[in-house]
Parts: sequence; C-alpha cells; structure tokens
Amino acid sequence: MNVRRPILKHSANRAGGVAVETAVVLPVLFMIMFGAVDCARLNMVRNTAQNAAYEGARNAITPGATANHAKAVAQKVLNGVGIKNYTVSVSPATITTATDVVTVTVTVPLKDNSWTAAASKTTRNMVRSCTMSVEKTKRS
Repeated sequence: MNVRRPILKHSANRAGGVAVETAVVLPVLFMIMFGAVDCARLNMVRNTAQNAAYEGARNAITPGATANHAKAVAQKVLNGVGIKNYTVSVSPATITTATDVVTVTVTVPLKDNSWTAAASKTTRNMVRSCTMSVEKTKRS
C-alpha cells in the first residue's frame, strides 16, 4: 500500500513568517525582561536604603556614639551595592546624653541608580528613615 502525504499548496506563501513573528514578539519580550530586571534593581536599592538607615540609627543609639559615625556606617552599607549620589542625614546633628531619639534619613536619587533610560529623566528621590530610642546607661 502506497500512502501519499498531501502536498501543501500554500507553503510558498508562508516563507518568512517566522522572521516576521520574531520581529514582532522579540522587542516586547525584551521590554518585559529589562523591565523586570530594573524593578529588581529598584527593589534592591529600596531595601539597601532602608537597611543603611537602620544600621546608622542602630550605631547612633549606643552610648558614646556620634552622628559622623552613624553616617559612616550608613555610607558603608550604601557603597557596598554601588548606590550613587546618596545623602545621609542624622537628627539631631549632635548626640548628647540628653538625646532621647535619633533619626537617620537616607535619600537616594532614582535617576542615578536605575538602569533604564526612562528613569534618567525623573527627579524623584527614594527616602528611607529609621528612628530609634537612645540606649541609656544607669548610673549608680
């Protein structure tokens, strides 16, 4: 028994169809992929800014700590992941024995820390802060 396959008459009209479909789908796929990578980067920046504020405040509340030391600790955390053009502020600027709470605020400009071209046009900043009570030592 001789079985024949049907001959596709329109196969010549389909030549290049895969190339056209790839040309349409590939840019969309890349946009989604790069968007996901940039969202992950911005999430990392947000978590690092919050962690830097926490670490700075945690070091500032210990007895004998200074605002400069708290800034240095926060800057070390931010530099560890390559965050650029940030500012760290400590309130109050001078920590004394009468100080009750310390607040460390970290400001990160999004235009300098995002990998996409759209973010380079923004003027928005990511601001994270942490406030902690100062540890008091009992005097005898």
